[in-house]
Amino acid sequence: MTNPYAEWFEQLRSEYGEQLRAMPLPEGLPEHLRQLISAHDEDAIQFMIKLAWQFGAQVGYAAGSREGVSPAVKLPTNRVQA
Repeated sequence: MTNPYAEWFEQLRSEYGEQLRAMPLPEGLPEHLRQLISAHDEDAIQFMIKLAWQFGAQVGYAAGSREGVSPAVKLPTNRVQA
């Protein structure tokens, strides 16, 4: 059985991986992530991914709203504010 998310992720990585590898992360973040991985802190890693996903959804929603495109999904009202 295939995982549609994993397929989508691999497609994005093949399309944008080179560009994103060149993109610097905030100072200290790569080291922190390595520590989380070494400690097998899956909860913290999932939290980071959820934050990134939420921020991306907000940016996509805002971009679609500016262009007058109705978003396919409604964002929850309990969004994290940065």
